[in-house]
Amino acid sequence: MKKFGRKYVEASKKVDKNTSYSVTDAIHLAKETSVTNFDGTVDFAIKLNVDPKKADQQLRGSLVLPNGTGKTKRILVIAKGAQAEAAKAAGADYVGDKDMIEKIQKENWFDFDVIVATPDMMPELGKIGKILGPKGLMPNPKTNTVTPNPAKAIEDINKGMIEFRTDSYGNIHGILGKVSFGEKELEENLRYVVTTISKMKPTSVKGKFITSISVSTTMGPGIKVDQNSFDI
Repeated sequence: MKKFGRKYVEASKKVDKNTSYSVTDAIHLAKETSVTNFDGTVDFAIKLNVDPKKADQQLRGSLVLPNGTGKTKRILVIAKGAQAEAAKAAGADYVGDKDMIEKIQKENWFDFDVIVATPDMMPELGKIGKILGPKGLMPNPKTNTVTPNPAKAIEDINKGMIEFRTDSYGNIHGILGKVSFGEKELEENLRYVVTTISKMKPTSVKGKFITSISVSTTMGPGIKVDQNSFDI
């Protein structure tokens, strides 16, 4: 049986597991029940009425949070020529083509958090797909990390772009921001996430699409959010 620390136990006492809180109260409670000594993250979890085994019900995409994530990502861009130069000018941490792919393959180099690639470089990147895939680093058009305009992708990532996809249970998890964010900023981010996801309902899904929403902080208790708080 899993044992929880004293701080977690004390924080959990403030949360009624049988109550779904308004989005405003849920965000307030999430900040109040943060148990870390550092500036942790506030995360969301959305349970969807989907069958992940069906291709058309596997959701994947990206969105730019209105108030960012509070986290800085190291960006590697795989591109050539003018697009590579544009990526450098846009502030990419690393830019290259086959040289960077070989560095990953031969040196087990992973000093980056996200890869952005131009479409023409995908055949080369595909050669190390077995290395990048398990780490969740393979670029994908659905998340706007495969693009003919890497400079725009860099801009979006730096503004606070998050990627999301349904897991094997039909859940979507992600970050809303830092505990140090204002409650209004976190609430705006959550509302944007929920509204965006709600618009992605597959036509094959009947009935209610979003079945539950919750928020939590790093190592903090989960807090249910009342769906009536959202205009969906």
